[in-house]
Amino acid sequence: MENLGVFLLFILGVIIIIKGGDWFVESAVWTAKVTGVPNVLIGATIVSVATTLPELLVSSIATYQEYYDVAIGNVVGSMVCNIGLILGFTALVSPIKLDTKKFAIKGFYMLICGLALLLVAKDTIITPSEGNLFIILFIIYVVMNILEFKDYDKDSIQEYDFISISKDSKIINIGKFILGALFITFGARLLVNNGVAIAKLIGVPQQVISLTLIALGTSLPELTTAVTSVIKGHKEISVGNILGANILDIVMVLGVSSKIGEKGMVISYQNIMVGATIHNIPQTLYLDIPVALLMMMILVFSGIFKRAITRGIGFSIVIIYTMYLTILAKLFI
Repeated sequence: MENLGVFLLFILGVIIIIKGGDWFVESAVWTAKVTGVPNVLIGATIVSVATTLPELLVSSIATYQEYYDVAIGNVVGSMVCNIGLILGFTALVSPIKLDTKKFAIKGFYMLICGLALLLVAKDTIITPSEGNLFIILFIIYVVMNILEFKDYDKDSIQEYDFISISKDSKIINIGKFILGALFITFGARLLVNNGVAIAKLIGVPQQVISLTLIALGTSLPELTTAVTSVIKGHKEISVGNILGANILDIVMVLGVSSKIGEKGMVISYQNIMVGATIHNIPQTLYLDIPVALLMMMILVFSGIFKRAITRGIGFSIVIIYTMYLTILAKLFI
């Protein structure tokens, strides 16, 4: 009965994060639209920051509690899930036409951040001083988006509707903002504590749980945003959101999390059976980050070449995501 309670609390944490993320995103988008921010910029910055808040809190709490595998696995797993599951299936449902220039800028910056993560993590620790690199990359990303916003001329900005600010809408959206943040914080704590407990119960490394269940749970706001944007015909928000969320997973989440623990974030070694031999290796460096980078490269280079995220591209990254989950299952379950 106690074991069942752990799973139920984990599910409750996911539900609370979804609801809190929904409220938080709604209030963030409302704030952006009040100021007349274009859809592309909303997707790449406002929505991305809001939907990345679950990952930030989960990894921050995990680092504080010294569950480093959960903290790092959540970030890498979320990036893989964002591309392979969310964007992959979105493209399968409906191909996404791209503004090649804007997509290339964000896409290549995502790749730079991914390579920076691999470089920083190669000694199996992300120290607080190394976290400064991510903070700098975060500041550069914010400046990039501000400059992009300034590129819009007055005519293009007028294409977007401005929302009137009434007293009731202020109260409702401020309430959603506060409750959303509280829900995400509480849900993140449930996710971390019970995710670690589930790993112990079923006898798999914490990293596997964080790469799969926890990463999926914290990526659900991105999934909700993607589905909603496709239904409403704003697929560009989905792409901007995923690229922005992946960049922020690295530069914001790891940047902040690395500052929390005195030692930084330690990448552990895992016993992995290959054939008849057990190898003790840092799985994050040899499997997880390379898979994330592979998916990023396929997405960016194919997207630029095709000028769209086609069903073929969507299918390929979904297959890679499926194969990755299969490898994890065979290695550890």
